[in-house]
Amino acid sequence: MKGKKLALLTFLVLLMASSGAYAQEETTRASGTEMYAIGAALAIGLAAIGAGYGIAHGGAAAIGAIAEKPETATWGLIIVALAEGVALYGLIIAFLLVTKI
Repeated sequence: MKGKKLALLTFLVLLMASSGAYAQEETTRASGTEMYAIGAALAIGLAAIGAGYGIAHGGAAAIGAIAEKPETATWGLIIVALAEGVALYGLIIAFLLVTKI
């Protein structure tokens, strides 16, 4: 739990530091191209983080269930595959956004 809090705190500090540096530049609006690039980066980045979290916890639970009851192996693989699908959806959305640049 302490590691998660530290990672979140680090992310927030970096986010605040980068927004302050961006605010000191000229007051120009971001072009559509920049917004598509930021959206694509967020789509794949957040989807990968979510998929990693789902695979880590779902996979651990699936292995525990398989150790107790081997016939649950199929359901464990399905759960892990569904979590991986989240990353694939993020990748597809990122490709759709990049093609608009």
